Amino acid sequence: MTTEPRVALNSLIQAFEEHLTALSAKRGEQDTAVENAYLGIADAFEVYEDAIYVAFNEVTPLEVFVEDEDDEDDDDFDDLDDLDEDLEDNEEPDEDYGDLEDEDLK
Repeated sequence: MTTEPRVALNSLIQAFEEHLTALSAKRGEQDTAVENAYLGIADAFEVYEDAIYVAFNEVTPLEVFVEDEDDEDDDDFDDLDDLDEDLEDNEEPDEDYGDLEDEDLK
């Protein structure tokens, strides 16, 4: 089922309004109302993006990032994987790895 672009846009605006309301009433760093409103924006944006693509074959210049808790743990290993690839290709490591200690590489 395809949503009309105007309906999707109104839903996205409403999601932004709900997010602002949740932020103004925020109760601590881990407020679930803020998190839910954040995810509501992501969902409404996806519907809007799909609607304008179907209707006009166009997209917005925006991208929504939804970070999983598991992604945070993987970030530590991504830098080391890049370092391993550089060394395998007999290239000098990127400058970012100058601060790594030997125990960080194990």
